[in-house]
Amino acid sequence: MTRFCQHWDEVPEAGAKRLLAGASADLVMVRIPAGTQGQRHSHPHEQFVQVISGAGTLWTDQGEQSFGPGSVFHFPAGVEHRAEFSAETVLVETNLRA
Repeated sequence: MTRFCQHWDEVPEAGAKRLLAGASADLVMVRIPAGTQGQRHSHPHEQFVQVISGAGTLWTDQGEQSFGPGSVFHFPAGVEHRAEFSAETVLVETNLRA
């Protein structure tokens, strides 16, 4: 049975991620160590990302953008992006499935 309300600490952790899977979308909390440099990539699905804490730089075809707590990213399916994290960062991703 689905729990309608829970705390992130109650969601099992797999590596640096905690996953809440839904029927048509997933919510993922990700903890990223300072100094991490992500590779340029894209997703076959639409993705929203909310920065809870931390800081870094995002690169897309639109250029370079610094981010921090309160920043929100939106990546349509197929859009390439990468990020570097200058501080330990916590993100919450919403991955929408077709």
